[in-house]
Amino acid sequence: MKYLLFTATVFCAITFNSYGQDAPPNNQTYNFSVQDCINYAYDHQTTVVNAALDIKSAEYKVKETTGIGLPQISGSASIQDYIKSPTQLFPDFISPLTYGVLAKEGVKDGNGNPIQVPSGNSLIPVTFTQKYNSNLGVTLNQILFDGSYLVGLKASKTYKELSLRSYTRSKIDANVAVTKAYYQVLVSDKQIKLLDANILQLKQQLDQTVQQNKQGFVEKIDVDRITVQYNNLVTNRENTIRLLALNYQLLKFQMGMPVENNLILKDNLEGINLNDNVADVSADTTFYRNRIEYSLSETSLKLNELDLKRKKSTFLPSLTLNGSTALAFQNNSFGQLYNTSYPSTYFGVTLNVPLFSGGQRINQVRQSQITVLQSKNTLYNLKNQLTLQANQARVSYINGLQSLNNQKNNQTLAQEVLRVAKVKYQQGVGSSIEVTQAQTSLEDADNKYIQGLYDALVSKVDLDQAYGRIK
Repeated sequence: MKYLLFTATVFCAITFNSYGQDAPPNNQTYNFSVQDCINYAYDHQTTVVNAALDIKSAEYKVKETTGIGLPQISGSASIQDYIKSPTQLFPDFISPLTYGVLAKEGVKDGNGNPIQVPSGNSLIPVTFTQKYNSNLGVTLNQILFDGSYLVGLKASKTYKELSLRSYTRSKIDANVAVTKAYYQVLVSDKQIKLLDANILQLKQQLDQTVQQNKQGFVEKIDVDRITVQYNNLVTNRENTIRLLALNYQLLKFQMGMPVENNLILKDNLEGINLNDNVADVSADTTFYRNRIEYSLSETSLKLNELDLKRKKSTFLPSLTLNGSTALAFQNNSFGQLYNTSYPSTYFGVTLNVPLFSGGQRINQVRQSQITVLQSKNTLYNLKNQLTLQANQARVSYINGLQSLNNQKNNQTLAQEVLRVAKVKYQQGVGSSIEVTQAQTSLEDADNKYIQGLYDALVSKVDLDQAYGRIK
């Protein structure tokens, strides 16, 4: 049966994935309804938990973006020891003046010769820096107007909205996965009950046939034929029990529960409503707006539109307020460095006007415009996709209900055929082969009923998801 094969496949995936998990806590026992399992998954399923953390991260992102528009204040401190002070060369305008005065006064040099006045074309080295220097300062920057910042602030809030909707989607996915796994356990349990009933009646028939064989009323081949059927049923039951254990582990895995914990299901198949409500959903033509996928696509479009606005805002000028206050200390002696300070303070406004960027900004705008068009096309295509998906789910649901009702009728007919075959056999007007064939037909009807039941349950979940009724 395909749903049993699916169970085995998923269990293999769980086995490989378990190597990366932490050690589970001590075994606990839970008695859960399907809604209890869903609520547990909301709190423990890894995908849902991570999506909730994404919301927290988005909240911090909004605060981070808001902080860009608040005053930016920073302090600085520095100290330098000039082992070799920087030197600059200046024209020698002092020596000509000095020597000119001495020459006019008739001053002689050491050799008794008149003093020669320098030409004035020479350079002299000058040092302005003290050996030790230190600076302490505080700077302030405040955005007064910046179009990119204003658009970015809106985008950060939209990003938070996107994370909220992603969280909703993860919860819906967890809801669907847990519900299907829950139903799978219930169906497997129902299959075991059907097998128990068949085994019980076949065991009675086998015991009766053995006694009749001992009395010479039936042949040994009749006993062997029923024994083969009985053994097959017992083996099938054992296999189903093992698969039921796997189904329980699959359910706990979908819930985010350690597979070692004990889980008892409170709900039963009789409490699940499979009424045909196709007329209610088919009348809704705007159902796609209830789908979280559509909301996510709308939010992505909004983000792309905001990005386009941000690119356009780069053509606008920006205005910032800036200021600084500082204390400078200079001295050739380190011990006296901080004896005297030289303060400085200023405030100013900076206007930045973008003039030409080599065509970068306009091409960035054009790229964003294309991205917005692509997002609109994606949104339109998603609407068609969701409509097709809903129609497929509706057809599958109708087919599933009809198949289930048909298989249920076939099961009832197979039980009646088996009853009549047994009566004919006991009265000597029928053969054991008829009984065996009737028993095989009943087992086949039971299997198809189980498969039809599971398909109908799954199609109901898919229908609710397709029409956005899972919140």
